[in-house]
Amino acid sequence: MNQLTDIDWENWQAKDPATLVFVIRDGKILLINKKTGLGKGKVNGPGGKVEAGETPQACAVRECHEELGITVSGLRYCGQHRFQFVDGYSIHVWVYRTSEFEGVPTETLEAKPLWVPLDQIPYDQMWEDDRIWLPMMLDGRQFQGRWIFDGDRMLDYELSNDDGLGHDRIY
Repeated sequence: MNQLTDIDWENWQAKDPATLVFVIRDGKILLINKKTGLGKGKVNGPGGKVEAGETPQACAVRECHEELGITVSGLRYCGQHRFQFVDGYSIHVWVYRTSEFEGVPTETLEAKPLWVPLDQIPYDQMWEDDRIWLPMMLDGRQFQGRWIFDGDRMLDYELSNDDGLGHDRIY
């Protein structure tokens, strides 16, 4: 299971549904140093697993509050990722962005907030896929991604741009 073609994506089911949220304001993006769980030690956006009976959007709001003590609103859907790990773990992630929130981003047991200028995103401290799709999100383009990872190492991917003109495959 090292390539996209090794997986029956039509019948693929994620072990965990999850969300990622990117707050963008005044030329900066709110990222976190993740202190627990999948991606511990990496820089990412706040987010986490969708609970039973919860919508992805409700999860995004809850996770931002739990991880950073802020209440986000005005969430805009950006895209989805389907991650398959060679160890069998899989996760389906809905990605949102917003500029609206109440409260002050505060460090918790789960995350330490980082406001980063948009031209200084620390991709070398993030998941390998982020440098591929995050610029699309920042440009306001929607996407669909399928990714295969072996631990932290990306093995294969396919990323489609949902630009209203059809799907463009990006390598």
